[in-house]
Amino acid sequence: MGFCFPGTGKTGDLAPRKECAPAWRGKILAHLKHIELTIVLGSYAHKYHLDGTNASVTELVKSWRSCWPNRVPLPHPSPRNNIWLRKNPWFEIELLPKLKLRVAESLKESNT
Repeated sequence: MGFCFPGTGKTGDLAPRKECAPAWRGKILAHLKHIELTIVLGSYAHKYHLDGTNASVTELVKSWRSCWPNRVPLPHPSPRNNIWLRKNPWFEIELLPKLKLRVAESLKESNT
């Protein structure tokens, strides 16, 4: 959500700075004409990209089909999420195989 690392706090990375995404996101997207897939990582990105939702990360990731095939909400990729992954085995069984195929399709189409 920002092009800078906000630093770490007592429980992990600090939140992204609020002025970052509004300052750069629209300008960059204006230059990217053929976006086929947006991977939305973590709660801050979920709120920004998924209509300011207050749903939990788990609820949003479980509802991934509602955004498919153009957007996919995912948990933040962090070693701290290993507990989340163990509690949600459906993520690796259902979502990840579909996402891998979708990414491969997008890359193949961009090379043609």
